[in-house]
Amino acid sequence: MADRDEQLPDFAALLRELLGPDAQLPPEMEQFLAAMQGDAEASPQAALLQQQLGMLFGDGGESARLAGATDLARKVVAAAGERSVTEGARRDVQSAVDVARLWIDPVTSFDSPGGLARAWSRAEWVEATMPSWVELLEPVASGVASAGSAAMGKQLDALGASGELPDLAALGLPEELTARIGAQGMSMEGLLRQFTPVLERVSAGLFTAQIGHAVGALAADVVSGTEVGLPVVPDHSVTLLPAAIDEFAGGLGLEVAEVRLYLAVREAARVRLFTQVPWLAANLEAGVRDYGRNITIDTDAIESAVSSVDFADAEAMQDAFAQAQLFGRAPTPAQQAALTRLETTLALVEGWVDLITDQAVTAHLPHAAALGEAVRRRRLGGPAQKAFSGFVGLQLSPRRLRDARNLWAALEAAGGVDLRDGSWAHPDLAPSTVDLDDPLGYVDRRRAPAAPDAMDAEIDSLLASFGDEPPSAPSA
Repeated sequence: MADRDEQLPDFAALLRELLGPDAQLPPEMEQFLAAMQGDAEASPQAALLQQQLGMLFGDGGESARLAGATDLARKVVAAAGERSVTEGARRDVQSAVDVARLWIDPVTSFDSPGGLARAWSRAEWVEATMPSWVELLEPVASGVASAGSAAMGKQLDALGASGELPDLAALGLPEELTARIGAQGMSMEGLLRQFTPVLERVSAGLFTAQIGHAVGALAADVVSGTEVGLPVVPDHSVTLLPAAIDEFAGGLGLEVAEVRLYLAVREAARVRLFTQVPWLAANLEAGVRDYGRNITIDTDAIESAVSSVDFADAEAMQDAFAQAQLFGRAPTPAQQAALTRLETTLALVEGWVDLITDQAVTAHLPHAAALGEAVRRRRLGGPAQKAFSGFVGLQLSPRRLRDARNLWAALEAAGGVDLRDGSWAHPDLAPSTVDLDDPLGYVDRRRAPAAPDAMDAEIDSLLASFGDEPPSAPSA
């Protein structure tokens, strides 16, 4: 039998630590915990389950979260099937990216950042992007841990008056365990206080498990490095995933070479934008951070999910990890404001990429229009939608993406490429949520500088009265 995952703790020892060194666990629980410590190579599902449990009860530091989430995501990819990238595929990607950069040059004022052209397997995408995911979502993970601690504090406050244990057997605990807890004379408050540190780790660990599971699932779906709409790929490289592109092209009934070229243009345009507009990454991170700072835990939903899971069913537990609804049913006002800013920025990015791609490929690819429509349909349930819906509860609006594309097109029609791309120069200059609702008003303001108001005129008049000499100091 293979050794168990080294990241997986000894659950029996952990439970004894909580209940006291002399505690004797019931045989049924001993058997269950032994199964959890069993052979991870027995099946991909067993390996996934052990990895998820290890994150729940293991070290909660950022480095541990990165390692655990990466390992889990790789196991998700392996369970779904993976193939390596051939040298021929790497050459095809290099050629497509070289052509894409040439086609983009005439339609934007942004210079090409250079960088490598990469062909990655799904596992390579996981390895390369996971540090960015963990860093981006660290505020959300911290918010989950804090919210879990706060939720436990409320439970303790509620129990402070009576301090009596509920019917533990009714909660599903084995009779032998409930008898031993009662024999130790432990109050519910005392029991919960012993569990609180572990539950805080569980809150953060559950979210880390969701990151690993979600990024692994995304890896099975993305066709390029930054298709999710975030700068998660390091070093400005333009990255394509040949296996995913082959599947996408097969579903469309088009030649792989044409589809690869189209997707290379989209990816190269997005990478160029992220590179030439450095504030974009910080803006997106701020939106996620502001959302995470105000997280609340939906304890009712978690209780409902846990009560419906058969812990002897590995697949049911995996589904619980993947679909767990950690967050409150409705965002707070502060969270909603953060989500609105996120949606606007993401829409502006994808709207610009849509416009640039259409302009770059129309004269070169016979099925350019069909490919553009296919990408728009794919976006409805694609990687970006899955990522933001799962991590921060954001549903990207197709209408907002169309609004953003139309705004960039209107800017170009009014003042050319320089006016359009110049609107990315500073976050205060870029279109806002209100501007997406009134694109023509935004275009008018960008095309003509704002007229000075009365205060500006008064200041100009005062300065003019001094002439070239500075005003003299008042006499004593």
